[in-house]
Amino acid sequence: MTGAGIGGEYAAINSAIDELIPAHYRGHVDIVINGSFWVGAVGGALLTIPLLDPTLANPSIGWRLAFGLGAVLAVAVLLVRRNVPESPRWLFIHGREREGDRIVTEIEEQVRAEDGELPEPSGKITVRQRRSISMALIARSVFTLYPRRTALCFALFIGQAFLYNAFFFTYGDTLTTFLGVKQTGWYIAIFAASNFLGAVLLSRLFDTVGRVRMIAGTYVLSGILLAITGVILGSLTAVTLTLCGAIVFFFFFFFFASAGASSAYLTVSEIFPLETRALCIAFFTPSVQRRAASPGRYSSAP
Repeated sequence: MTGAGIGGEYAAINSAIDELIPAHYRGHVDIVINGSFWVGAVGGALLTIPLLDPTLANPSIGWRLAFGLGAVLAVAVLLVRRNVPESPRWLFIHGREREGDRIVTEIEEQVRAEDGELPEPSGKITVRQRRSISMALIARSVFTLYPRRTALCFALFIGQAFLYNAFFFTYGDTLTTFLGVKQTGWYIAIFAASNFLGAVLLSRLFDTVGRVRMIAGTYVLSGILLAITGVILGSLTAVTLTLCGAIVFFFFFFFFASAGASSAYLTVSEIFPLETRALCIAFFTPSVQRRAASPGRYSSAP
């Protein structure tokens, strides 16, 4: 259920950014929003420090409280999404032209108030109205109509998962099993904070330097630094691993990898047609189940 919910929201927010954020800010905003995942990770890691301390909380309920407080924070999503306008394209595709026209008119009025008159639109596009777009149709379309884009997106997501999971999935076990650390919350919080820092500081470069150079650079550099750290890992103690992590991993490797991983969502959301964008994001996101992409707010085809 969590995977379906997260997958749906990833598709929703990236589609909303592409439709509602001006192009010259879009890369910056998209990278920061996706990187903000790590703000929650910092909070969750720090939360475990008192809740998993037997001198401060009953061990039988401390870990349950950690899970429960995370669920309370998730309720905020229901409040935030009430203020996100529905996709005009999604409304039009599903036969709700009047609602879509009203939202477009509101957006145009806001832009005119800020930047003056808008140029008249030129050209036409044909949009086929339908109740829903199936995942089977999306899969067939991306492989037959856009094979090179599909290969690129799979490479980005697989590379992201491999880079992150190679370190992060074993990080806690390495600290506790091999290096004698009793409380990993502090270490994970530092790790997560540097991830968000990387996304914030590098995100603007995706709009100024360019997508291709930044995506290639962040992925290649991340892989090289991960390999170097892996070679010397066996000789590190908990203290030196933390020091090495602060100098190399947290503020260099994941400093770059965070922005690189977030760019995978940015790439998928920008290189496929707008009317299939959200389902394409859902199709490429490993944690998404089919239900997450059923027709609904931004989750069908904004």
